[in-house]
Amino acid sequence: MLFWILVAVLTAVVGAILLSPLLRGAKVADDGRAGEAAVYRDQLRELDRDLAGGLISQEEAGYARAEIGRRLLAVSGAGPSAAKVPARGHYLSQAFIIVLLPVVCLCLYLVKGNPGLPSQPLQARLEHPGNDLAISIVKVEQHLAQQPDDGKGWEVLAPIYLKTGRIGDAELAYRNVIRLLGPNAERLGNLGEVLIMKADGIVTAEARSSLQQSLALDADNPRALFYLALALEQYGKAEQAKTAFEALAKQSPPGAPWMAAVNDHIVKNGGAADTATADSANANAPGNPTSEQVAAADAMNSGDRQQMIRGMVESLDAKLKDDPRNFEGWMRLIRSYAVLKDKDRAVDALKRSLKTFPADGGEGKQLLALAKELGLPTEVTQQ
Repeated sequence: MLFWILVAVLTAVVGAILLSPLLRGAKVADDGRAGEAAVYRDQLRELDRDLAGGLISQEEAGYARAEIGRRLLAVSGAGPSAAKVPARGHYLSQAFIIVLLPVVCLCLYLVKGNPGLPSQPLQARLEHPGNDLAISIVKVEQHLAQQPDDGKGWEVLAPIYLKTGRIGDAELAYRNVIRLLGPNAERLGNLGEVLIMKADGIVTAEARSSLQQSLALDADNPRALFYLALALEQYGKAEQAKTAFEALAKQSPPGAPWMAAVNDHIVKNGGAADTATADSANANAPGNPTSEQVAAADAMNSGDRQQMIRGMVESLDAKLKDDPRNFEGWMRLIRSYAVLKDKDRAVDALKRSLKTFPADGGEGKQLLALAKELGLPTEVTQQ
């Protein structure tokens, strides 16, 4: 009962605050006209004094008195009726504030709210966050505020920041992890990837330095090799980039999830895709074209070829609905829609893929990196 009393009081207070400008409007208008009328009456008295003192002629005084009288009559005649006009003009607004606004708010609360839920202080919610990610973040942040040298805490928080799109905070967290727990290939690679995401997909000098340190600790680190090859491509060194991507393709295991992107970059830099790896990946990536389909596409005109490509992409999309665990398929589908300039479907495919491969996982990070490379929005991870 106390809750509803408080709601009624707050509603009344808010309604009064909203109504006060409307109710004041008529009074202000009436006061303004009364002031104008007083000015005109003063002018008439001043005119009489000038006439009596011989400052103006009788004819001039008659013209001036007629003009002032006209203005005085206009103001005086508008006063009583015009004072009511603002009130009538605001009747609809007043009715909405008094009746409709409280009713709409009450209905929304009854549908979305829970008036029977007992109050729960922030501390209690922090102790039992459940599935509330925001509360979990606050809990870890409070812990780190008291113990800022807890490297494990920063290591837990960093991927959460990344998942929620807080790239700057994720960078700080990864730097703290390296400072407190020491560098290793994984941590340096994470920092390099965050720096690339922060730069909208550009492999900056700082990111390249972090990735090179990661590669020095793990010479077979495919993530570091990929981004360093991408840096060469972005710097316009196409031949060196092609060589680096080809080297990554040769050392990658058959069916590796990053091979679709690697082959695309090899072709982009003037090379030929690793067909052996691509054929091996065909068994795991539904919708990839067979050699017969490629040969048929070569014989088509541009319109038919475009129609065939779109049909293959839509077929891949349909198969991924039945087999959402196919990471290579999602990579190829997102890139295919982007190549077809169908941004909406590319973003939709990214959203669906991240439901199976969360953004804080290895595959999810590759999906986000691909999205940035293709110019797709990555904020979909927060929806």
